[in-house]
Amino acid sequence: MIDRVTVPEAAKRLGVSEGALRQRVHRGTIEHERDEEGRVYVYITPDDTHENTVQDSQYNAVNYALLDELRDRIRFLESELEDRKEESRRKDSIIMSLTQRVPELEPASEPRESSVPASEEQDKGDVPQDQPEAKPEANQASWWWRLFRG
Repeated sequence: MIDRVTVPEAAKRLGVSEGALRQRVHRGTIEHERDEEGRVYVYITPDDTHENTVQDSQYNAVNYALLDELRDRIRFLESELEDRKEESRRKDSIIMSLTQRVPELEPASEPRESSVPASEEQDKGDVPQDQPEAKPEANQASWWWRLFRG
């Protein structure tokens, strides 16, 4: 026995929403027809009712499980975003406190006095042009000279 019913009636019998039923009509997965006024009628059988209800309940169960999982992921990502924002704020405050101290760390604008006594400066001669630069004595060399020149 095939019943010709309107979309709202068919939706009630099948246990689905009208929107879901209209999508089936649009996809052509359920038998239907339009009258002269544009009204849609759906043909359903007792077999259709049983199969469609089972399929829809399984489909809805999968959809709800997927929605729950997606909501959990969104909550997790939102909390991660908040953690990252807080970490960024902490880093910014540390950087700001360090930049306020930079004037304290800048070198003096006046030239510094030489740490080498004048008598030692007079003893040094010019390095000959054809030879590589001579290495100063270990007690006279600065730390960077020892580091890079070995």
